[in-house]
Amino acid sequence: MSISFYMRRSHQDVVHGVMQSLESYLRVVGSKALGRYDDGEGTWRELDAVGWAHTRRELLEKRWPLVTLRDALDGDLRYGFDYRGKALDEPPAADEPGAVSAVSFWLPTEFLEEHGPNHVRELALELAAPLPFCSGHAGLSFIGEFDLPGVLREIRERCFRHPGLDLPDLGEHSWKVGTRIRAPHWLTFLGLPVLGEVGGTEGLRSRLSSAETTVQEMEGGRAVVTLGPWPEAGDTERGQVLPSYRELACVLEPWLYHEERGRNLDFTLEDVRHWDRRFLD
Repeated sequence: MSISFYMRRSHQDVVHGVMQSLESYLRVVGSKALGRYDDGEGTWRELDAVGWAHTRRELLEKRWPLVTLRDALDGDLRYGFDYRGKALDEPPAADEPGAVSAVSFWLPTEFLEEHGPNHVRELALELAAPLPFCSGHAGLSFIGEFDLPGVLREIRERCFRHPGLDLPDLGEHSWKVGTRIRAPHWLTFLGLPVLGEVGGTEGLRSRLSSAETTVQEMEGGRAVVTLGPWPEAGDTERGQVLPSYRELACVLEPWLYHEERGRNLDFTLEDVRHWDRRFLD
């Protein structure tokens, strides 16, 4: 699973909220869940006291921090933390209307199965609370080293069958998503300006008829839409097309973010457009 938030705010305006969310995440998953960090030069290093000091300096002293934390064991991609902070008043972000500061947290599906969806939902709400997000989401995702040979080809063969599985790309999305909303997920977080434009919490709730969908108001003009008791992958070959996801996509269509390019030769632009509209067509 991945839990991600997009903030049309500069890093210095969100850093303390991001650090608070990271503390909440570690308190729930355990301080030993993360054990490696990318030193920014292509080397993975142990996330010991020195590594945490490096991470704090990156967050507190840099105007453009890029923080990547992973599991203790190499190749064991279960837990993760990614943050892409930007100074939106400086080039190149100042020239990119879609640029945001963005953060993402990973959970293994075993965590969901062991603790249950309510626990995961409460964690997502706790992570969201200190963040001035424009949008966010939580749900099932393909997580792995997408740049390894053959990985995207394997994903391509599965993603169109299972529309509820996300294809996260925090680096790309942090430059493009802006205040728009990515496709519906199990949890879809809405902030300003979209929540206001859709009529607020009550206006959004009035447009959604699925019995499994709930809309919960949050502080600061924000809300979270929950699509059923469990996150679902769907299975188009078995007729599981996720109607509540499709309903939310139709309501939010004017504000949805649309992918602009293929990821590589395994995902053509036509593939991306098909994937992008999987809940609309």
